[in-house]
Amino acid sequence: MATTTVAAFNEFDAKVKPSNATWVKVYERRDAVVNVIKAAFPASNDIRYQSHKIIGSLGRNTACNPVDDVDLMVHLHVDPDLWNRRYRDNSSDYLYRVRKVLNEYSPVRKVGSRGQAVRFFYADGLSVDVAPVEKYTGGDYGIPDGAGKWLTTNPNKHETCLNDRNSSLVGDLKKVIRFAKKWNKAHSSRLSSFHLEMLVARTYGTLGNDSRKALRLFFDYNLHNLSVQDPAGFSGDLSGYLNWAAKEAVNDSLKSARDRADLALAAEKRGDHREAARLWRIILGDSFPAYG
Repeated sequence: MATTTVAAFNEFDAKVKPSNATWVKVYERRDAVVNVIKAAFPASNDIRYQSHKIIGSLGRNTACNPVDDVDLMVHLHVDPDLWNRRYRDNSSDYLYRVRKVLNEYSPVRKVGSRGQAVRFFYADGLSVDVAPVEKYTGGDYGIPDGAGKWLTTNPNKHETCLNDRNSSLVGDLKKVIRFAKKWNKAHSSRLSSFHLEMLVARTYGTLGNDSRKALRLFFDYNLHNLSVQDPAGFSGDLSGYLNWAAKEAVNDSLKSARDRADLALAAEKRGDHREAARLWRIILGDSFPAYG
């Protein structure tokens, strides 16, 4: 419970950001899965383990509580002859083999496929999605697209881009991203995680330490302005998955959030922190601290 808007946001930040204990669990889960992969694809195999990396929101340090999955990119080198003969034009067959072998080696009761990844299901709810990739000559990666073809990706470029953007701004961009994700989740989760991150990242010329004003600017700047390019240059316009109706729904949510943020900022300015907290709780969801 907080009695000022600043205190409420500080409390919210601590609640939203994954704790040290969560990170310990994430690393333990990662290491357990990697040990299985190393045993399943040894150096003597025609598909061999090379390296691994946590990617996605956890990799970019923009994840919010509760953390329920770990995205793990695993480079598995395929012998050139096998690649050309069997997998270059059939990523589904490649993914099926990876899943089958991991299922044989893993002590986890359930290992299944999930579009582009192999998922390790755990009883405590913290699953691991293994994205098996092949590294191309130029340094980018091929990942199964879920329909038998390959997509080119490079999570390292995404992470570097966001880190560079965060460093160039005076303030904590990743904190604002986590807050924006909570807004998105509280209002139907219409925006994908990476698209939302890139919208927040391109919003600011300078940032500062006032998260309330930063959020208000995010809502206003991106209203009717949802197109943003993949910084790695692979996926084009990241808003492409949204049809017209979905864009209108997102714009309605952005407008409502901006208008409420204006009222919340005005309430804070006149000293009415109870009203400010009430409005921010509508914007950011029930996990935002109530006044008191």
